[in-house]
Amino acid sequence: MPDTVIPLFSDTETRPTPGMRAAIAAAEVGDEQKGEDPTVIRLQERVAELLGKDAALWLPTGTMCNLVAVKTHTRPGDALVADWMAHVIRAESGGAALASGVIVEPVRTERGIFTAAELEAAMARVVAVPEPYGQPVGLVCVEQTHNFGGGAVWPLEALDAVAACARARSVPLHMDGARLLNACTALGVSAATVAARVDSVWVDFTKGLGAPIGAVLAGTVEFIARARRYKQLFGGAMRQAGVAAAGCLYALDHHVDRLAEDHENASRLARGLAEVDGIEVRTAAPDTNMVFFDASGLGLSNREFLDRLAAAGVRMSGAGGAIRAVTHLDVSRADIDRALTAVRRISAGGA
Repeated sequence: MPDTVIPLFSDTETRPTPGMRAAIAAAEVGDEQKGEDPTVIRLQERVAELLGKDAALWLPTGTMCNLVAVKTHTRPGDALVADWMAHVIRAESGGAALASGVIVEPVRTERGIFTAAELEAAMARVVAVPEPYGQPVGLVCVEQTHNFGGGAVWPLEALDAVAACARARSVPLHMDGARLLNACTALGVSAATVAARVDSVWVDFTKGLGAPIGAVLAGTVEFIARARRYKQLFGGAMRQAGVAAAGCLYALDHHVDRLAEDHENASRLARGLAEVDGIEVRTAAPDTNMVFFDASGLGLSNREFLDRLAAAGVRMSGAGGAIRAVTHLDVSRADIDRALTAVRRISAGGA
């Protein structure tokens, strides 16, 4: 294994930069559980303004944001409608069902973006059952960007249509905004412009923004007041959390504009992979910072390919039956070129 590894496994692998570490070390702190941490308060206010929402709530992780949001919006026995490969369904250990007692009504799509007609059909499947067998739809969830959809971006017009459909049924719309700022970079619009389409939304700081801890959930004052109870219940309240919130504030100041570089690097990687005989790239022009591809045309299983790639000093992951590469602030253009060189060597039968 080479001394230097190119980390394309996930944007969760990002490490705090020296500037972020300095901001963390200098953070002003207080008791976050009591609402007395000044740095957390500043972050919550900053994110609420960024997203155009009335209030916001600091949480340790994005998964907890979804857990708290689902619990706040729904009642046990409600149905939650989301794409069949949404993170809230596939990657949160059944938290929505366990903590909120909801059933899931999945919408099957190609890349995670469903239409108003598909949403209407899903809601009809739930509520059209004759009494007393049906159940109410308590929440619709969308994911921006859609992870297992290859980093796909929800277009504004698609969000508008889905929001109108949910609103007509008086069903709240929640956005898993783990990579919302990647989507905004791709769309060329503000975060508030996207967030205006939904009732609640959160943004994660531990992916492309490069912070080690933290996500912030936003919505109405009343929603956040109720969410605060579930934050406490699920163990999300912290003490001197300002040391973590300071990293998030630093990321907002220094790491948002550079997300475009990650998208450019992902496109460069996708183009290079597409030129290798035996490799099939699922999306030739990635929406954001994710590239999904299949290497079985090389006569190797994806697992064998990943092992050989790792031995060459390049880490990628398997996801949804494909190979996933994710660019981020710890991956340079030169790293992309070195990764492509490693792939070409493997395709030629080398190690």
